[in-house]
Amino acid sequence: MNNMNQESVMDPDLPEKRYSISRPIYSAPSFEVAGERQERLEEDSLSERLHKSCGCSSKGSLRLLKKCLPIIDWVSRYPIKEWLLSDVISGVSTGLVCSLQGMAYALLVSVAPVYGLYSAFFPILTYFLLGTSRHISVGPFPVTCLMVGSVVLSQVPGGPSVLAGNVTQPNGTEEEDLEGRRIMVASTMTVVVGLFQVAMGLLQVGFLVRYLSDPLVGGFTTAAALHVFVSQIKIVLSVPTGSHNGPFSIFKTLIDVFTNIHLTNVADLVAGLLTIATVMAVKEVNAKFQHKIPVPIPIEVLVTVVAAGISYAVDLDSRYGASIVRSIPRGFVAPQAPNSELFLDILGSSFSTAVVGYAVAVSVAKVYAAKHDYTIDGNQELLAFGVSNILCGFFSSFVASTALSRTAVQESTGGKSQVAGIISAVLVMVVILALGNLLEPLQKSVLAGIVIANLKGMFLQVTEVPSLWRQNRPDCYIWIGTCLACVVLGLDVGLLAGLVFEMATVVIRTQFPSCSSLGHIPGSDIYRNMRDYKNIAEVPGIKIFKCNSPIYFANIDYFKERLRDTVGFDAVKVFKKRNKALKKIHKLIKKGKLKTSEDGIVSVVSLGVDNEAFESEPRDVGSVDVRVDWTSDLPVSVSVPQVLIHSLVLDFSAVAFLDVVAAKSLRLVIKEFLRIGVTVYIAGCDDDLIRRMESLALFDDVVTRDLLFLSVHDAILFIKLEEASKDTPNPIIDKDNKEPLPFTEEEDLIETYDNQPRAIHELSN
Repeated sequence: MNNMNQESVMDPDLPEKRYSISRPIYSAPSFEVAGERQERLEEDSLSERLHKSCGCSSKGSLRLLKKCLPIIDWVSRYPIKEWLLSDVISGVSTGLVCSLQGMAYALLVSVAPVYGLYSAFFPILTYFLLGTSRHISVGPFPVTCLMVGSVVLSQVPGGPSVLAGNVTQPNGTEEEDLEGRRIMVASTMTVVVGLFQVAMGLLQVGFLVRYLSDPLVGGFTTAAALHVFVSQIKIVLSVPTGSHNGPFSIFKTLIDVFTNIHLTNVADLVAGLLTIATVMAVKEVNAKFQHKIPVPIPIEVLVTVVAAGISYAVDLDSRYGASIVRSIPRGFVAPQAPNSELFLDILGSSFSTAVVGYAVAVSVAKVYAAKHDYTIDGNQELLAFGVSNILCGFFSSFVASTALSRTAVQESTGGKSQVAGIISAVLVMVVILALGNLLEPLQKSVLAGIVIANLKGMFLQVTEVPSLWRQNRPDCYIWIGTCLACVVLGLDVGLLAGLVFEMATVVIRTQFPSCSSLGHIPGSDIYRNMRDYKNIAEVPGIKIFKCNSPIYFANIDYFKERLRDTVGFDAVKVFKKRNKALKKIHKLIKKGKLKTSEDGIVSVVSLGVDNEAFESEPRDVGSVDVRVDWTSDLPVSVSVPQVLIHSLVLDFSAVAFLDVVAAKSLRLVIKEFLRIGVTVYIAGCDDDLIRRMESLALFDDVVTRDLLFLSVHDAILFIKLEEASKDTPNPIIDKDNKEPLPFTEEEDLIETYDNQPRAIHELSN
């Protein structure tokens, strides 16, 4: 038993709580015996889990049905009296915003505004049945719309063009054909996006969105906001530009805008600027007085109604050449199948759009779920959005996600459930069937102004960069790198580049982990980094090395480098130098130029009489235990590095796992230290890591489980007790071998040294 009475080492004037504990010094094997370690119950095999999940029972079937159709679960518990009125008010307010944002975001997809109305209607129907969030408003999102729009323009690049400074417009038939081909590309891509999301949901891989960290999403959405802004500037100015996509497309569009800025339509410019200023100002009022205003002012609706009325009354189209919506046909279009020939061309862009749309929606849903104390199912959300997008694709719509501003309206106006969502869909349907023609005189620059005004929150994410720089430089690099990549390379390629960069930072941080040399806080069982405290002492003759990372193939070399720096010598080099010195010592002894004392200690021979006396009475050096003090001057001209420790403790309390390469290298490192007389101990491993070591065959006849200890303090106390129980250090003895050990490759050298009897007593420790 060992008594560990904890004594204060801090300021005696400070109030403190103290504890005292007495227990045995535990190595891992002794603790397993004391604690009666038992084998873990094996987890069910894959076939057993499939059998359980596929087993049929009434309760299991009902549970599965509720999981697949969450509406069954919550609609039966819907408190009509408490929630219905709030949901109706919220649904009406959100429906008006949905209609206008749908039309505005259709401009990002480069299709007619009416298709934005369809995209604001159809996804709500399926999400109402399949979704698990009670508050998000499902529909178009500017970032995903722009990603779809870039694919549309790459596949169908026609439209207004610039020839010698003049704008050429397609005639009616060509325009209808162009519109039909573009909506076919958009709807086909939407179906592919939905198929990707459904497949991911069925495979239960919703966790993949966790790889899109907040800094990465922040940089991506900020760059996307810039792309959206540039794409809408040309509409506000009403100037012709080319259809650009891919790397540097944002700069090409800006060049076209400034080249043709002399063609700006003043009526459109004034309407767009007034819309931006008005919407942003009223949104600030809504945010500032949100607790005093029962319902936020529906400024988008008011601006649209006023702008459409002015355009109709003044006849801006014919008198000033303003660009207006012009035609919003009543009713729905007939469903049509996607164009399967486009699948391969849009596969990559569809996958990135599927991931982005899902990531944004789930992020927003989690915020409101935490606020209102309920949970969402990430995999079920994938299925809900996947099915919604497949339905949208068959009805000439584009990708559905959610929008922060629209969801904020639904929640802030009292929305309690997706009943508010279905009511907003009803209102959108009313606009499609009856009120759409009233918006035909509306200028497109007004819709573009609404889009730009709603980008404010995304642009304000730039203010996060300084705080990220102060808090965590790698996260700041991820934000900036992703943003720049998306601006320069385009959203899809830029997102991939940002994700690769993010993964690279994770690899680098684990490949070059934080390692430290620990010291002992006097009077305690606490060990901390030597650099962080003044009142700390290094344990004499012992080095304590800590690695704060998993150890695997990518960082094992760095681990060994830092270990060599900490102990102050290279164990392999020490062994080779000692072996070289031993060769020369044996030769000198054989030639009689070096004598040993009675106890076999090697000493330097002086020339003259002593040497003659030594030679006249030759001794059988093979029968003498030759002992070399490696800390003193040697009688041969070999510089042997000093080894001032006898024990090394590896603190693995922060090591989560090892791999095969790390286990093999760690076993080799331990043997390298053992053969120069430095005993190695491993402390702080949890049971999972020990099991991992056993499965990787780390232990053998030399590296045994006895080197494992529960804590660093257990290992230190054990070492001190071992020292106290011995009068002299444990020698390495060889009475028979007269020749020094041969030099071979490192692996063979270890095996030779471990298997042969020793030729030397080592006195260094």
